[in-house]
Amino acid sequence: MKTAISIPDNIFREAERLSRRLKKSRSQVFTEAVTEYVARHDPEAVTDAINRVCESVDTRPDPGILGAARRTLESVEW
Repeated sequence: MKTAISIPDNIFREAERLSRRLKKSRSQVFTEAVTEYVARHDPEAVTDAINRVCESVDTRPDPGILGAARRTLESVEW
């Protein structure tokens, strides 16, 4: 989608410099910047992203780690 926005000249120049350094289009730099800004300022989006990661991770305990933890705890005087 095309849109017109007004930004301060110094921000525009910095974005231009960054886009050249990163070898990305100015549109890509602005898109990534707005994407990051939205993610930082939308707590529900952060929670949703964390939930997606949690759903994809195997949360079953590893038997080897459980055994090592048990042996460690058994060797500690309480």
